[in-house]
Amino acid sequence: MTYHPKSDFMRVMMERGFLADCTDYQGLDDALVAGVVPGYIGFDATAKSLHVGSLIQIMMLRWLQKTGHKPITLMGGGTTKVGDPSFRADERPLLTPAQIDSNIDGIKQVFAKYISYDDGPTGALMLNNAEWLDDLNYLEFLRDIGRHFSVNRMLSFESVKSRLDREQSLSFLEFNYMILQAYDFLELNRRYGCLVQFGGSDQWGNIVNGIDLTRRVIDQQIFGLTSPLLTTSDGKKMGKSQDGAVWLNADMRSPYEFWQFWRNTTDADVGRFLKLYTELPLDECERLGALAGSEINDAKIVLANEVTTLCHGAEAAATAEATAREVFEKGGVGDDLPTLELSADELGDGISIVQVLVKSGLAKSGKDAKRLIAENGAKIDDEPLTNAGLMLDAAALSSPVKLSAGKKRHALVKLS
Repeated sequence: MTYHPKSDFMRVMMERGFLADCTDYQGLDDALVAGVVPGYIGFDATAKSLHVGSLIQIMMLRWLQKTGHKPITLMGGGTTKVGDPSFRADERPLLTPAQIDSNIDGIKQVFAKYISYDDGPTGALMLNNAEWLDDLNYLEFLRDIGRHFSVNRMLSFESVKSRLDREQSLSFLEFNYMILQAYDFLELNRRYGCLVQFGGSDQWGNIVNGIDLTRRVIDQQIFGLTSPLLTTSDGKKMGKSQDGAVWLNADMRSPYEFWQFWRNTTDADVGRFLKLYTELPLDECERLGALAGSEINDAKIVLANEVTTLCHGAEAAATAEATAREVFEKGGVGDDLPTLELSADELGDGISIVQVLVKSGLAKSGKDAKRLIAENGAKIDDEPLTNAGLMLDAAALSSPVKLSAGKKRHALVKLS
């Protein structure tokens, strides 16, 4: 279907590749033209930071505000106690209320960099669904809300069906999650006039549930809009790298490592990622994405700088680029490289190079470190590292030692 949007927001979503599906294109577009539309995304507090996999949704909220509307960031202080079963093979570990609150504090730091929480008509709202979920009366909730849900229909959702088809247990606790998420949408509409929920395409069933519930209970029309579930052109899930999740908080993934993640983007993904994760004009995204040969590396540096500037600030992006140039072009030791500081106790009479590779995050395990060395993928101070039995002592660490795994991952090791 070809749809020509009248609103700036829908035009941006379609042109830049954010749009996977919408429950009512025309209805939502008309609402966006008619006035300020509050829209929300829910984020469960399962870790102290969100990672790059959530960045497409954060950018959707940023564009919503930039085109004259009101973003709502909903923290899942209540729903995190249950855990979203969508497309998971197993049940999420249950967190304590203190862990959830601590995680929410970490996640909040990210949003303020992308959207503005001011008192104006388009000022964002930071809410927590514990506000209405924590004090629910179970019998009243079953009678007033539960009666609107068909178990037959809930069983037909792909996220549930995939678990049942594989004969993996789906607890009653998790099965309730979609009811709670639907109730969130109802409460946000009732309390804050929220008209649209955004999410990844794996959230389609949960979003539709909320729209149906709100129509049945208070006869309000609301909308859902989903983004594609992104994988890189080589099939990897967005947000993961060789050494784990690419977190958005600087204390969990340094701005330099974050910059490197984007600098290492596959050639085929550059144009698409520029459209989704930066605010560069479309024609510039297309021009950069079409560069060939070694010139595509210039486009990757633009991508890394633009995304890092949004997340960590222009200064962090410039420092990361300067460090990368020093490390890669001059074979130097950049001050901004991830650094492992070893105490005298940890060092003792000496520490094996295998342990150091693991501790620095360049290898996942001792076995992985030994394989890296055996396959000539490791370097120490830019020289090939061939001896897996090498021990580093205080003399060896009298000045910082640079370790490398492949061409693009580096760390400094020094005595604290």
